[in-house]
Amino acid sequence: MPNLFSTGTSALLGYQRSLATISNNVANANTPGYSRQVTDLSTLSTDGVQVQGVKRTTDSLATARVLDSNGELNRLDRLSTLSGNMDGLLSDKTTNLSGVWSGFFDALSGLGSDPSSNVSRQAVLQSAGTLANRFNQLDASLDSMSDDVDSTLSDSVKQVNDLTSQIAKLNRQISQTDSPALEALDKRDALIEKLVSFTGGTTASQDDGSINVYSGRGQALVVGTTAMALTTVKDPYHSDRLNLALVAQGQTIPLGNGALGGSLGGTLEFRSNVLDPAVNALGRMAVAVADSVNQAQAAGVDIYGQRGVDMFTVSPPTVSPHADNLGSATLQASVAQVAQLDGTDLVLGFDGTNWSASRADTGVALPLAGSGTAADPLVINGVSVTVSGTATAGDRFMIKPTGGSAGTLGVAFSDPGMIAAARAVQGKADLDNVGNATVANLSVVDPGNASLQNSAEVQFLDAGQYTVDGGGPYSYAPGDTISANGWSFTLDGAPAAGDSFSISATAPGSSDNGNVLRMAVLDDSKPLDGGNLSLNAALSSFTTTVASAASQARNAHESEQTINNQALAARDSISGVNLDQEAADLIKYQQAYQAAAKIIASADNIFQTLLQAV
Repeated sequence: MPNLFSTGTSALLGYQRSLATISNNVANANTPGYSRQVTDLSTLSTDGVQVQGVKRTTDSLATARVLDSNGELNRLDRLSTLSGNMDGLLSDKTTNLSGVWSGFFDALSGLGSDPSSNVSRQAVLQSAGTLANRFNQLDASLDSMSDDVDSTLSDSVKQVNDLTSQIAKLNRQISQTDSPALEALDKRDALIEKLVSFTGGTTASQDDGSINVYSGRGQALVVGTTAMALTTVKDPYHSDRLNLALVAQGQTIPLGNGALGGSLGGTLEFRSNVLDPAVNALGRMAVAVADSVNQAQAAGVDIYGQRGVDMFTVSPPTVSPHADNLGSATLQASVAQVAQLDGTDLVLGFDGTNWSASRADTGVALPLAGSGTAADPLVINGVSVTVSGTATAGDRFMIKPTGGSAGTLGVAFSDPGMIAAARAVQGKADLDNVGNATVANLSVVDPGNASLQNSAEVQFLDAGQYTVDGGGPYSYAPGDTISANGWSFTLDGAPAAGDSFSISATAPGSSDNGNVLRMAVLDDSKPLDGGNLSLNAALSSFTTTVASAASQARNAHESEQTINNQALAARDSISGVNLDQEAADLIKYQQAYQAAAKIIASADNIFQTLLQAV
């Protein structure tokens, strides 16, 4: 008889606890981070059932998949968002380069139709100013994006440190309790998931119930009850830029761009792989446009008959010493060859005897010529560098050949008459010539030649020989180029013996349009990549590269979203609350509870019957 009572009572208590657990599951069905709970029942050594406790239904593999996917999803989300913002800036008609770029070269072409027109000249200056302003605006916008990256790093570091601190405290609480509260375990899991969304990472469970958290590249963020701290540090070359570092055991360890995943990793990846290259590419185009137009200006004369001066101004490459440099050396850089500029930031290092050069982004060594003196400057990737002062072994300098140059592009003069629309020299055939040849394709090939505008006479001794100011003779065949003093021309028609052709400086007020027509097609010239890349192609590559980066990040994010949804669904199928399942369990345990109650009632009836019989 006692067995019936004890069996029924244990069953009643066990099913009552099970019903309470089901009730709690239903109540928290939509609570974020809640894991479904089940009552753990076991058979007593005697008859009946006992409650071992309540446990969560979790799966470490499913949880690990969610963490891994969450970190990658947040990385790609951040990368996609920031890249998309930049793509929108560079593709929008009101902010991109294409419209004002075409407007400038169209204005030059218009001046070629009427080089004496002050209105057309004014239009060229206005379009040049508009083009320079657009370069400035885009550079400022990209600089603002860099500031936003710094702000994001600072804000995220605070949140990460708060999360690691809370996780460490929960680890302490859980490790010191034999049966930790299930709510504490759920809270810790939720905090870890949020932390990984910032940093990416993995976890490792310890024997005492605590969990270690590591970043995607293995840096420890939480070890047991100890929380590491992220911090921001100034870039050693640029004090206005922030990098990340990990503070552990009193040491500050710099973290590279690939050290973290999550949204922080995506932010750093955007800066290093999309933003910085875009700033450099924009600056390279500004330098190339300025150099091409200025060279063309030097080949012509303005309305006053004066040699053309620079139309555009742009700053030279910037040089930044490393914060740990000990020497007194200072470096001055200038662009030696635009064709060799590739938009890559450079690092120059001194070993105590020699200088070496490498790419700032990859560390790959680059060929370096020169000794660094004014007479023999260091030359690397189209940049010339002179060294003054004394460098110490280990000193390093970063050179940005084009980064930020777009923000300094400006128009050098405001007088439209200073546009060098005419060629610096004019050529004509002598009126007494017997042959029918005329001067054609006269152009300036060396604007720096000191004798460029000196009067010169080309005289043919016969149809196959000529002299230049009495020098020669030089052989001639139809179609040959005749050149001297920095100019060259060809002849249309056939010269005869005694024919002469004169070259002289262009007079003020000339209506010649030869030089401005040359400037009007500079966008199709190829001043970049060793003479293989035109300005138009560089512009197209610039916008296409950013658009491609944004598209790739967006597509990768969409793919990862699918993977993340699958991982969440797999985890939720184990840990999530299924109301249909809970309803079925509720009926099952309700019926079992009622049955246990009937057992007790039956035992009571039997006991009462026995008492009456006695």
